[in-house]
Amino acid sequence: MLVACSGNKSGNDELLSKFNSTWNIYEDIVNNDDGSVTYYALPWGGLVASFKEHNMPVDWSGYESITFEFAEPTKVATQIMVSSELKTTGKAGITSLTCYFDGHDVRSVGEVALQASDSTTLQVKKVYLTKVSSTWQPTMVWTGECAFGNWENGFVVGAEKFKDAQPGDKLEFVCSADHSNPEVTYWLLKTIYDNTDSTLEGNSSELNEWGCVLMGRGAKSYRMALTDKDIKNLQVKGLFTNGYYMVVTKVNLLRKIVKSDSADKR
Repeated sequence: MLVACSGNKSGNDELLSKFNSTWNIYEDIVNNDDGSVTYYALPWGGLVASFKEHNMPVDWSGYESITFEFAEPTKVATQIMVSSELKTTGKAGITSLTCYFDGHDVRSVGEVALQASDSTTLQVKKVYLTKVSSTWQPTMVWTGECAFGNWENGFVVGAEKFKDAQPGDKLEFVCSADHSNPEVTYWLLKTIYDNTDSTLEGNSSELNEWGCVLMGRGAKSYRMALTDKDIKNLQVKGLFTNGYYMVVTKVNLLRKIVKSDSADKR
């Protein structure tokens, strides 16, 4: 069963209205006359929506992402968490945050939460799902099994693997969180141009202060769009990837194939 939400902006307010509770009892929510929601957040609390229908999780496999739009730039890092497993982090100063479902099983979504890393006020003006409008054609550029451990290991994807890359292509890391150490409670992935200290530009809004992406404990893959700058640097320098208690088994270069109207009608 799919959540009722149209592909255009007219369906947004219907989804925002579901965000009507918090994980922390000391947080507050105000529903404004203009349809926006003001969320008075505490560190790692949560503005929460339940999407269960008849007490059963819903199927979001027909959608590619969920987006939050803010009336003002955020003052602290924020995070979208889908069913406590899939999450996306945005740094301070953004006006929207999108969690892409790339590579994740979203056939059983129970709830979604918006979290803040510190005490702050967030005015959410829209929340909406975007329908799947394209497919991604993969070209494998690296395969193996690299367990990073405590930043002990990493791997290089040579510059020649990116010679046909184009802006808008995505990198896909097929990966999983390493649960071998029970004391580890977070997992990180870091991507830089090889032999430099510079992180890739395409996922800059998701990076923490050390240039890392915070991964979920149930992560199966991670995708990031490549910018013009990323393409130019990767074609000269190549890619180096490492992290904290993640295991990567494959890297794909993805090319978007947009669905045509005629194809949809067949």
